[in-house]
Amino acid sequence: MANNGVVNKVFEVLEKQLNQPLKTALEVCARCGICAESCHYYVSEPKLEHVPAYRAEQLRKIYRRKYNFLGKHFPSIVNAEELDEGKFDKLVEMAFSECTLCRRCTFNCPLGVDTPLVMRTIRAMATAAGKVPEILVMLADSAIAKGENPEIFKEMFIQQISELEKELKELTGNPQATIPVEKEGARVLYVGLAGAHTIIPPAVIFNEVGEDWTLSIYEAANYGVFLGDVERARKIAKRIIDEAKKLKVQEVVIAECGHACAALVWDAPNWFGETFPFRIRSIVELVAEYIQKGKLNLDPEANPEPVTYHDSCNLARTGGIFKEPRVILEAVVKDFREMNPNGIENYCCGGGGGLVALPEYYEKRMKAGKPKAEQIRKTGAKIVAAACENCKLQLGDLNNYYNLGVEVKGLVDLVANAILYKKKAKVILS
Repeated sequence: MANNGVVNKVFEVLEKQLNQPLKTALEVCARCGICAESCHYYVSEPKLEHVPAYRAEQLRKIYRRKYNFLGKHFPSIVNAEELDEGKFDKLVEMAFSECTLCRRCTFNCPLGVDTPLVMRTIRAMATAAGKVPEILVMLADSAIAKGENPEIFKEMFIQQISELEKELKELTGNPQATIPVEKEGARVLYVGLAGAHTIIPPAVIFNEVGEDWTLSIYEAANYGVFLGDVERARKIAKRIIDEAKKLKVQEVVIAECGHACAALVWDAPNWFGETFPFRIRSIVELVAEYIQKGKLNLDPEANPEPVTYHDSCNLARTGGIFKEPRVILEAVVKDFREMNPNGIENYCCGGGGGLVALPEYYEKRMKAGKPKAEQIRKTGAKIVAAACENCKLQLGDLNNYYNLGVEVKGLVDLVANAILYKKKAKVILS
């Protein structure tokens, strides 16, 4: 690369991240190719560039040239290469547009090679070099700025929630229904996403069970994760961690968002090096618990059409949350139809890893989502449920692109619908 300063930054990031898991991912690949059929990119368009092992090999070549004895002195023997700007640009393009970090290849690798870890490392290197999609940087930095200056937006936020609370009262027919904000000592701190659609349905559920809850003033989304930038991701997570500590809650519940759940539940304890004084989990887990404990009065007649469920890669494969969604669906829909494969073996929707936020890669993610579209069509379902915001956005685009004729809904939407139907409410969530 022409700019030695950039080269140094890139290799500083690589060296900082060269822990044992990454070294293993870079060194133990047997190049057997078993990972090929596990990748939705390859299934939709079989070519060498879409084999996960091939993608990771592009960084391995650079790694061997710098860190391997033979690679340093006899590079041609071990297929080692110097890093130049052209190669690095191809690495960046590949890591952001041709891998959704779904980890299906890792689960199907006989040696457990974590190719998405390699891709996240390339993303971190790209961030240091200033070669990442600008929109992801803007979204991450906006969230950080919001955490640094909450007073600037908080008054307007509370006004907006006050309007949503009126809508909630009308929807449920309950004049006592509330959406509390900054309630100290609440049992649950619920962290939503941007938009009323991630607040109203959970509020219906929380009010129905009489939960002692409060709404976070922040959103759960963490775009620092998509950049591979631990420092940014840590700052975004810290806003919620600090809020939960300040309010002395017992539990932090994350909205239907795969990467946000993964960041706070599994990554944050490592980022902060501490055990938090509260539990963190997905709203899917909490709602399933309500159902199992008989706290919700539900009527599956509210959702009579055939429903299938898309397992979020972060929730199911990374987090093992695949039984809970089915507990919910069995209680709130009349006709549930599984995709095949499902659970930890599900195909990624094609919009993960932040790809759904990047309009320049629309055609790529539509092609990558073809296996998921075919799965949906085979079920004959009219509704596709999902528990991840990015998945829902991608599934909606796939619906239009492949003319699937389905409606995309969240699990909590279906639960809220079943509550309102049972109560004979006049307004049913669409």
